[in-house]
Amino acid sequence: MKEITLQIPILDVKQNIDIDVCINGSKKVLKYRVEIVEFDSDPRERKDTVSILKQVIREHDPDWSVVQISAPINHNIPITFKQKVHAE
Repeated sequence: MKEITLQIPILDVKQNIDIDVCINGSKKVLKYRVEIVEFDSDPRERKDTVSILKQVIREHDPDWSVVQISAPINHNIPITFKQKVHAE
């Protein structure tokens, strides 16, 4: 099993989530970040949503990778990032 899916409620525009897991007796800390991308509700004023998402992802900290782009909620799109694990 490579991934475990957890439902995380969106509480703030930015939220960091640390999850402690134990895999075969070895403790690991997994770090996630959920960021909300806002887009205009007026289609005449709205920029291309895909372009906005691409820009946010392109400019994001390279130590974090995209895990999921969720469905829009009230003109906001949640993006979940996972901190990359560096070899020790």
